[in-house]
Amino acid sequence: MRRLNLTLISIYMMSTLSAQNPFFGKYNTLHETAPFEKIKLEHYEPAFTEGMKRQQAEIDDIINNTEAPTFKNTIVALETSGSFLERVASVFYNLNGAETNDEMQALAQKIMPLLTQHENSINLNEQLFARIKTVYDQKDKLTLTPEQEMLLNNTYESFIRRGANLEGEAKEKYKALSTKLSTLSLQFSEKNLKENNEYKLVITDKKQLAGLPESAIEAAAHTAKEKGVEGWVFTMDAPSYGPFIKYANDRELRRELYMAYNTKCTHDNEYNTEDIVRQIANTRMEIAQLLGYNNYAEYSLKRSMAESNEAVYGLLNELLEAYTPKAKQEVEEVKALARLIERPNFEIMPWDWSYYSNKLMEKEFNLNEEILRPYFELENVKKGVFGLATRLYGITFKKNPEISVYHEDVDAYEVFDKDGSFLAVLYTDFHPRAGKRAGAWMSTFKSQWIDENTGENSRPHVTLVMNFTKPTADKPALLTFYEVETFLHEFGHGLHGMFANTVYESLSGTSVYRDFVELPSQLMENFAIEAEFLNTFARHYETGELIPADLIQRIKDTSNFNVATLCLRQLSFGLLDMAWYTRNTPFTEDVKAYEREAWKKAQYLLPIDGTCMSTQFSHIFAGGYSAGYYSYKWSEVLDADAFALFQEKGIFNQEVAQSFRDNILSKGGTVHPMTLYKRFRGQEPTADALLIRNGIK
Repeated sequence: MRRLNLTLISIYMMSTLSAQNPFFGKYNTLHETAPFEKIKLEHYEPAFTEGMKRQQAEIDDIINNTEAPTFKNTIVALETSGSFLERVASVFYNLNGAETNDEMQALAQKIMPLLTQHENSINLNEQLFARIKTVYDQKDKLTLTPEQEMLLNNTYESFIRRGANLEGEAKEKYKALSTKLSTLSLQFSEKNLKENNEYKLVITDKKQLAGLPESAIEAAAHTAKEKGVEGWVFTMDAPSYGPFIKYANDRELRRELYMAYNTKCTHDNEYNTEDIVRQIANTRMEIAQLLGYNNYAEYSLKRSMAESNEAVYGLLNELLEAYTPKAKQEVEEVKALARLIERPNFEIMPWDWSYYSNKLMEKEFNLNEEILRPYFELENVKKGVFGLATRLYGITFKKNPEISVYHEDVDAYEVFDKDGSFLAVLYTDFHPRAGKRAGAWMSTFKSQWIDENTGENSRPHVTLVMNFTKPTADKPALLTFYEVETFLHEFGHGLHGMFANTVYESLSGTSVYRDFVELPSQLMENFAIEAEFLNTFARHYETGELIPADLIQRIKDTSNFNVATLCLRQLSFGLLDMAWYTRNTPFTEDVKAYEREAWKKAQYLLPIDGTCMSTQFSHIFAGGYSAGYYSYKWSEVLDADAFALFQEKGIFNQEVAQSFRDNILSKGGTVHPMTLYKRFRGQEPTADALLIRNGIK
């Protein structure tokens, strides 16, 4: 009777929690989407606590199973554990990036170490690893599908890579280092967001707006009104910063904004991240060496297509050699125009580069982004990008206002496959705001998997988050051509997530090698200059006029404008990343000086004292690109080679698109990426297609 009473009390408590906390129970929403309107800040901590408790119970069940370890009772049981915790974490961390505040960030600082400790308690559990190893050692005798074999290999290797073979003091050190790293990465992001939000360039003299397009002036007036300031306000958000640096005639103000942006988190204040940079680099190095590697890059690249430091440097140096002569020529052309406009001894500085580059592009091609903006009204661009997916893959998008969203700027779509079946939920979040970090990214609120017991294919909830030009009181959101390319890029990641079709969640969608994940996204960017694509949506927002053919031709003509200096910029980031993570001794030096030396052979303008990329380089210090930033260039080689097939067969060729979907987009991490690529392309990629596309070869 006593046991029954306790059970009834437990049931009562859970039902009470379900009523009060939306995480504790079925969502009862369309497609089981997160009920954002019901989720409050106070719901997260108890839900995280319960999630960790539940997963620990699931792990205990695996360990205490008296049956011999099998693929199902150990590997699959581990794979499916933690579903409640994942549901809570996916909402919390997505919103902490897209719609955060001080209270949420404080909670993240509290939760992150607890989650890391929880993960360590699993990854370093000797009894659990013993069961995994038993199954792994028998793998040649098991009858596994290729996907099951990949899951088994990944599970075993991930435990090894997370310290399962460590003993005693080494194991305790790993726990401490991993907890420290998670906290440092979070602090890095928060300091960057706060310093970004605090800065504003206020202009009250209209003369200082000379050169700026009307769209930038209207946006600045709108921002000033939002912030309760007289005049015009420019910020470090991309839609504000970019046009000012490119168009403003006032050189001193360009310098001021450039320096604010490029010295972010270097100042003697609470937002300085220089010591965090040192600590993150050193902590990752220590973790790698604890696990038997010379440096973090060596550890990280074991799970990549590149596989080694030498292969990465081989690519970076090959491209550096190929593009540097052209880059020098491009720089001289911009300098020559600047001297022609200003004076013979004029010295171009970094805050001048975009301004005079744009002048040169206008002179040579009669084109700038402001001419294009009226044809890229956001709603039309959405129709174009969604329509491209419809034409290639047959999928359709239905906006559904009944699906809850986390901010009024966000839209939710149901996505249907070509046979009419439900494929995914897609959230789009386009504009900057105080609670959103900079940049653009794709993520998921729920990944895809197939229930092996029922056969149900649980479809994903994908989110695309960007920081595009905002609408004003008088005009809708009119995008730059670069923003159109960014939309296509993130949408490519979105397709990778939406087309996911694997049994196991950890192998689903974008869960692939880091230097393969950018292929689907960068492939989509190729469509941006194709007339067949632009003619499907690019109409003047006021007149409805289709974008003129000569304007499209000018877009194509400028596609390789300053392509070499842009390449060197990416290569410089790759070199900087590798410099931080190929270290095998602790770093105690000056961050700025180290950075300057690390990427100097890819720099094409004078370095400026005080500027620093590392202190704000979220990709490698707070994101997933540590020792992986080269992936953008690696994937660019792949995407140029892959798109060559689309060009050969027709850019809307559905057979090629279906092959890309079947062989790459739907397969996730179930097969080695080079195998997948060769199935699609019929050959291994070379850099030739990229060099030809860029006019280098």
